[in-house]
Amino acid sequence: MASNGVLDARERSATLSRLASERFDVLVIGGGITGAGAALDAASRGLRVALVEARDLASGTSSRSSKLIHGGLRYLEQFDFKLVYEALRERDLLVSKLAPHLVKPVSFLYPLYKKVVERPYVGAGLALYDAMEGTRRPVPHHRHLTARGALRLAPALSPERLAGAMRYYDAQVDDARHTLTVARTAAAHSAVVATRVSAVSLVRGPDGVRVAGARVRDEETGRLFDVHAEVVVVCAGVWTDLVHELAGVRAGYRVRMSKGVHIVVPRSAVQADTGMILRTEKSVLFFIPWGERWIVGTTDTDFTGDRAEPRVCAEDVDYILNAANRVLVRPLTRADVIAAYAGLRPLVEPVGDGSAKGAAKGGKPTTKVSREHVVDVPVPGLASIAGGKFTTYRLMARDVVDAAVADFDRSVPASVTEQLPLLGADGLAGVQAGAGRLAEDYRVPRAVVSHLIDRYGTLAGEVLDLIRADAALARPLCEGFPYLRAEVVYAVTHEDALHVEDVLMRRMRLSIESADSGTEVAAEVALIMGRQLGWSRRRRAAETRRYLELIAAEQTTPAAGAFVMGADVADAALAGVAAAG
Repeated sequence: MASNGVLDARERSATLSRLASERFDVLVIGGGITGAGAALDAASRGLRVALVEARDLASGTSSRSSKLIHGGLRYLEQFDFKLVYEALRERDLLVSKLAPHLVKPVSFLYPLYKKVVERPYVGAGLALYDAMEGTRRPVPHHRHLTARGALRLAPALSPERLAGAMRYYDAQVDDARHTLTVARTAAAHSAVVATRVSAVSLVRGPDGVRVAGARVRDEETGRLFDVHAEVVVVCAGVWTDLVHELAGVRAGYRVRMSKGVHIVVPRSAVQADTGMILRTEKSVLFFIPWGERWIVGTTDTDFTGDRAEPRVCAEDVDYILNAANRVLVRPLTRADVIAAYAGLRPLVEPVGDGSAKGAAKGGKPTTKVSREHVVDVPVPGLASIAGGKFTTYRLMARDVVDAAVADFDRSVPASVTEQLPLLGADGLAGVQAGAGRLAEDYRVPRAVVSHLIDRYGTLAGEVLDLIRADAALARPLCEGFPYLRAEVVYAVTHEDALHVEDVLMRRMRLSIESADSGTEVAAEVALIMGRQLGWSRRRRAAETRRYLELIAAEQTTPAAGAFVMGADVADAALAGVAAAG
């Protein structure tokens, strides 16, 4: 087993050498939550596993979600009881056992505006929601509230027409950090994990039929080489159809992309001590507490554009603001919007279903397309999966690995991930109780220790060891945020961060939390990373420029420039980098 699941970016050459020289039982294509989950599921069964991701871990949908681990209350209305039951069970497993340091209960208020009709209807739904969860539950039951009680919890609600509310609980997560932790846990079970490595074609076996691996390209150097495996598992999300095309196969489903947009606003903009969920004409809208911010969303619309960089449109933001302002006493405006981000849901529809052409062409609206996942084995040696929810990733991983190994000529153990806490979870209660002692031992404020435990669980000591070796790393990276300089070093040495964007967008979340999208500290991040990776001054400037241009591009598109803050800061920083050479 790898030591603590370390993914050291400084040892990337050795990792690629292993990919090229070893033969694996399972090669996973895709480093989102499903791919990371599949790698963990297979590796923890004793299989030899490799995972390749074309960009960074969680760089797609798995860092752009609602950041909720939830049963999906609205799916009860669609009578999708199986999905809700599975999701609730997985939520409780994550909160109580598998990842309590990352997945934490959060309360939501469901305002009621039709007292006679709505309360019994919503109450019955929440009672069913609670009943599906069972008796051993890590979150409280739902409660009925009067209008006065609702306003005490959420003064931001307009009292006009408010008839009362229901309060219930789900859970939230930093989606990118959770995905990274799943991948690191896979590495702790000997999986070989490589980012910035894309699959360009699939390799066939001697019979010319069975898939026996993939030809991959190192996106950092352009080098091509083959990775050999008994079976390839495709967990590529919205890229799944493209991978099927590489294989020259026709799967039994195709992926329909649905765009989900969220905006980020200051906590002070919405006065409430709980999250909120509102019904909209098309779906639901969440107000999700996120530190000193609110994440508000989401949309659910057909998408046919660039998979790599889905853009936020002005109409998306207006839709969210208008839906939110229907119930707020102080309306949100574009001036309140700190950031906005878009992610793509890989919904699945059977081949031949005319609705796959989209609602605009007479098909089913994306809100009505099932969130169930689909597994297919279109040719021997190739299994693929799409659909599903972040919450049920573990079940998705189990199912696709089961399908992948079904024709192995040897017995493969059943999935054990239900019993397998993620890195940082085992022994968490003891570390939390000893936070004060850790603060004294490492001579840092108690708040620093609490912050690190909240992000790394029992692995917080590894970050503190960096501070012990270099006290300067204890300084905050960005004023007003708890992230430390030591966490940048740790991102390189333990979390496979190769670029500035990997740190600011996914290892930390300054790209959506900071009004300047992290542009002011990009050069400092490049300097810290460069010391670990041997970057020259020219390379540091290029890395900084790369991040600033990425942010500027997101903020100066015709759709986005009007409402996302920080473009001026990004432009000024770019000018500074250019002047510095």
